[in-house]
Amino acid sequence: MLTFVFVCLSISVTGLHADFTVVVGSPSVKVKENEGVDLKCSYTADFGATPRIEWKFKDLKGYQFFIYFDGMITAEYEGRITMYDGGLRFNKVTQADSGDYDCEVSGNGGYDEKTINLTVLVPPSKPVSRIPSSVTTGNNVRLTCFDADGSPPSTYRWYKDNTPLPDDPTKFPSFKNLTYKMNVFNGNLEFPSISKLDTGSYLCEASNEEGAPQRGDAVHMEVRDLNVGGIVAGVIVALLAVGLLLFGLWFASKKGYLPKKAESKPKQQAVYTQPRAADMDDGDGEFRQKSSFVV
Repeated sequence: MLTFVFVCLSISVTGLHADFTVVVGSPSVKVKENEGVDLKCSYTADFGATPRIEWKFKDLKGYQFFIYFDGMITAEYEGRITMYDGGLRFNKVTQADSGDYDCEVSGNGGYDEKTINLTVLVPPSKPVSRIPSSVTTGNNVRLTCFDADGSPPSTYRWYKDNTPLPDDPTKFPSFKNLTYKMNVFNGNLEFPSISKLDTGSYLCEASNEEGAPQRGDAVHMEVRDLNVGGIVAGVIVALLAVGLLLFGLWFASKKGYLPKKAESKPKQQAVYTQPRAADMDDGDGEFRQKSSFVV
């Protein structure tokens, strides 16, 4: 009796999980650029004979678009994809098609969705690097490298004088005196306090295992000591120039070459004087104060 109840419960639970279920062929699909690919999506019968099916796409930047909506392929994908019972087919993919595809099914009061991640494989291209040709000792210097085409995203390695730089220089005797920091994922090579030992020819390499690694152009970076003498000389020249300018203004003013300021008329000022005895009493008992104005 207990065995029978257990079997019935198992069947009931299995059936519950099977209701309104969407199934994808593979949650992760990889395909080379310019090739075709199928994104398979099926669903259980309890959605009904004519369920509502929608496909959405979210690209690598997080923007979301409809691919198939209200029974129609959206305008952006007309001629590029074909819908069929059980999925959709890309005739030819590009790098921009990499991202997440949501297959959503609803009907008879049920709903379910599944996501397929599509990666379009693209070999690395020649990376663009930024390497200064001259820097001063003690400064923080960052070299950058970026491959815009590789998919999946490329990883990076730097070379100095055609010798690959290790990720951690402290672990190698030949590089222990160097203090750089390398990020293999974003392509940055940073020197927190660059020294003359860091002088050399630098280049970066991008790779993602989908094609031959690609190298950027080599650039010679010269690390120079701070030119204190040049700075002092520059300050002296600047002070002399200021002095000559001030002397020129003084000389021009003395010779009358500079326009004179327009003279302003002096303002009248009121000067109050002590009242005279005659003014203090005019016979009616009132005090009167007179004032005289002097220009």
